[in-house]
Amino acid sequence: MAVTGTRRADSASPRTANLAAVLRALRTGPLSRTQLAARCGLARSAVPGLLAELTGRGLVRPAGVRPGNGRPSRLVELHGEDAYALGLSVEADRLSALVTDLSGRVLDEATEAVDVAALGLQTGMDGLAELAGAVLPGPPVGIAVSVPGLVDSAAAVLRFAPALRWRDAEIAGLLAARLDVPAAAIAVDNDANLGALAEAIAGTGDDLFYLGGGTAVGGGLVSGGTILRGARGFAGEVGHIAVDPSGGRCPCGRTGCLETKANLAALLRAAAAPGDPLHDPAPGVEGRVARLTDRIRLGDQRAATAVHELGVALGIALSTVVDVLDPDVVVLGGYFAALGEWLVEPVRVELAARPLGQARVVASGLGLRAPLRGAAHLAAERLFANPTLAEEVMV
Repeated sequence: MAVTGTRRADSASPRTANLAAVLRALRTGPLSRTQLAARCGLARSAVPGLLAELTGRGLVRPAGVRPGNGRPSRLVELHGEDAYALGLSVEADRLSALVTDLSGRVLDEATEAVDVAALGLQTGMDGLAELAGAVLPGPPVGIAVSVPGLVDSAAAVLRFAPALRWRDAEIAGLLAARLDVPAAAIAVDNDANLGALAEAIAGTGDDLFYLGGGTAVGGGLVSGGTILRGARGFAGEVGHIAVDPSGGRCPCGRTGCLETKANLAALLRAAAAPGDPLHDPAPGVEGRVARLTDRIRLGDQRAATAVHELGVALGIALSTVVDVLDPDVVVLGGYFAALGEWLVEPVRVELAARPLGQARVVASGLGLRAPLRGAAHLAAERLFANPTLAEEVMV
């Protein structure tokens, strides 16, 4: 399958909506025609025609029969092994790529440790395209890019990413030229949004707030399995909630923002004296956090206190989020996940002290890879939302 963009598919027609409903239903596993009709709210007589079209487009196939007391049920399943969804991730210290099939099975992935801000936008896009080429077995059905910062997802433009020093970066257009795919096949989204999406897909919760920690701090909200973006797409930017009126000066111009305490560099400054090996950036985010956790387990009181105080600051900020948004689950993602053993409890304590602080608090099981997994899922969504695009991707 390949993305070509030779014809505009009619994504608004009732038939396309029915095709999409059937294809999405098969994400859960093989189903019979009767089951598909029930799950999709369709007349049973309509299902054979829809399945015939999806089969012709190379998206579903027979999956044997299910024996029963009466007539055996013939099953169908996704035929997605040759449909490649590409997730890409840009972080301050790394570029990553991951490719899945339509079922979400990971086929390959690669990461390159690099100072992305030092590379600059054009060279960074060159590196990202090279990683994409290294993992892709063939042309993708969709591509999604995770970036840290303010994203206009409708325009696929990264408006501002302080950690990268990129502004008004037309990510989709830049990658489209390098990968020889139409820009319409490329989605761009905030890393915390995609982390939240990945957690929802993993079954963490249908209504959750994801807080991701890294060189900056960001949040993403999923409700009913859908990312809530706000009017301009910037919802979830919680890094500038004030948690300490007497705290440090934030680059945004205010004092005591969560980000002044919760970005990784700030935590490490609190955990170790200047010149300590903990401040060496060479091991990357994962390596530095691993060193920090080792110190806590060995009884380093300064490191333990710094992480506990971070948990308190997160809890203060999240209490506002919970009061306003009322999620079922708060997920600590990014580097916070690796410190979940010490962060979850102080966050819970802070939330419990507030009248509405009833959300469950968990550490992400996906860790730093959550945004990348969310990006791959979003890439596949292009075809699930509009199966008629398979006319453009048939070999």
